[in-house]
Amino acid sequence: MSAAEDVQIALPDETATAGLGKALATLLPLPSVVFLTGQLGAGKTTLTRAILHGLGHSGNVKSPTYTLVEPYALGSFSVFHFDLYRLADPEELEYLGIRDYFHERAICLIEWPERGAELLPSPDLTVRLQVVGTGRKAILMADKVELMNRLSTLAAEQALD
Repeated sequence: MSAAEDVQIALPDETATAGLGKALATLLPLPSVVFLTGQLGAGKTTLTRAILHGLGHSGNVKSPTYTLVEPYALGSFSVFHFDLYRLADPEELEYLGIRDYFHERAICLIEWPERGAELLPSPDLTVRLQVVGTGRKAILMADKVELMNRLSTLAAEQALD
């Protein structure tokens, strides 16, 4: 996907990041694989927390930095939050039974997907977070035209707020 097809959204503060996460939750079809990239402290876990709350989770959202994955049962579907930052070798994902998480009733949110390399399926959505001054910028990329159109509409709505 070329950069011209990316959707960019300014996130001046944590409230804006949470708003984006809740909006993304309304756009994600089942199943979905979402890659979350960006440097340490860019807001990947904040965005994940907001997506989970937007999907109906009402409790705490723990960072799976040491467990690698945290599951959330949300009625008729599941959300799996992966944080692969501490993954020493992609082969460790095989021991986790990684393929079992990607099924038709699952949304998989994956921080640091580059650490899982070839063992992860292709993403339906990639969100790259960049630090810009005291705020952030989200760069959204999807392969499916319908999802990109919905993301473009979301970006236009965010710009009007």
